[in-house]
Amino acid sequence: MPDEPTSPGPELPEPDADEYLDPSEVAAELNRAIRDQYQRQVAEELGKIPRPINWRTLTPEDLEAELLELNQWVDWLRHTYGLPPQILPPMWHRHPELLWELSALRQDWLFSYDPQAKGNQALGWHHDFAIARERLRDWVTISGTRLDRDRATRITPWPGGEVEDWTEPNSEERAVTMRTEDFLLFVSEQVERRREEQASFIDSLAQNDG
Repeated sequence: MPDEPTSPGPELPEPDADEYLDPSEVAAELNRAIRDQYQRQVAEELGKIPRPINWRTLTPEDLEAELLELNQWVDWLRHTYGLPPQILPPMWHRHPELLWELSALRQDWLFSYDPQAKGNQALGWHHDFAIARERLRDWVTISGTRLDRDRATRITPWPGGEVEDWTEPNSEERAVTMRTEDFLLFVSEQVERRREEQASFIDSLAQNDG
């Protein structure tokens, strides 16, 4: 028997000429997408450029994070370059002059070894590092901190030149035995102090508004 004729399928509408994509428009849209993605990546990278750290203005959370990261970097630094305690003592965190110096050196290092840094930037950092080592040696000598003992850096009071709530730091020496535990205690103390300062500042603003 001859095959029965099949019923024709649904008629498809003729494609509208306006629905065809113009290759030039596709290329332009692709270029815009690539440009937007590149700009976002550049913005993200620029946002990561190391900036100087002002330890006096950090929030409690940022203060804790920055102290922990600085401690890790300092530990890497002393192992990598074999720094003696005359330059980098274990209780550096208890001495603001050492903390600020090491923090500045770390930010310089982060900038110098950034993927977008110039090829000679690392050499410039080592030049800065050589100068910083001499300053660190001077700071350590002045502070009196040592490998096995530590005391607060002595500050000579100025007659009639100190603020009312300033108290001279206790310069008694104490043995250095549990350095890591002391650092974690230091971080906890600093974060709590910053929280109290923040709360006091907020309270003063509320009182002024009232």
